[in-house]
Amino acid sequence: MDCKMEKSKIQMLYDACNYVFSQEELPNFQQIQWLKNILNTFEAVDVGIDEFRSDGSPGSGEVMNSNGLISGQGVSEITYIHIYECDQFSMGIFCFPAGRAFPLHDHPGMTVLSKLLYGSVYIKAYDWVRGETCSPRINGLAGTAIDGIFNAPCEPSVLFPRSGGNIHSFTALTPCAILDVLSPPYSDDLGRPSTYFLDFPVPSLPGYAWLEERKVKLPCDLVVKGAPYLGPPLDVPDDDLC
Repeated sequence: MDCKMEKSKIQMLYDACNYVFSQEELPNFQQIQWLKNILNTFEAVDVGIDEFRSDGSPGSGEVMNSNGLISGQGVSEITYIHIYECDQFSMGIFCFPAGRAFPLHDHPGMTVLSKLLYGSVYIKAYDWVRGETCSPRINGLAGTAIDGIFNAPCEPSVLFPRSGGNIHSFTALTPCAILDVLSPPYSDDLGRPSTYFLDFPVPSLPGYAWLEERKVKLPCDLVVKGAPYLGPPLDVPDDDLC
């Protein structure tokens, strides 16, 4: 009797994203919910991370622990694990040591799904007050969409180009990791640059802030290191490899 090998979770996520984001029309509610449901099944080990052990650290050059996984507790700097990217979407993981923050930044024209794999994180997020311009904004009034602490396990979050908290920041309260799906990916050439902001609360308008682009594109105190993806391999078409 022939038995097909069960797909890994990351393969199921790739297949679903490839279907949803390769269409000409924007994803509908049912499709976004489908992706959320898949993301909601993920644990750190499903993408090659041991959230409990501290031996080995991407920051020290000892990427793998004795189990052959990324040591979640041993990450000493914000670390990005690249999984996959094509023109339609990208998948990757940010690992944070306790106390580190990723500053306020936007996702112009993008849909983003995020799953907190482990740990606790404080998120502050804004959406622009609606205006007539369709181009990426660098200054203006924004309303608070999210302002709170999230503890794993929790449901995946979704942000859209104009809602859900498109401009957000993260502060790790404990070691934590976030699995992200971005569609489409950042692209300076295609008008989707990553812009960093400073926020200034407006005393007369509770829940609102004035956002200004940082003079320096990358904050000088922001250090993001890379680490290899050590989870199950992806089966993708040869012409879809990046």
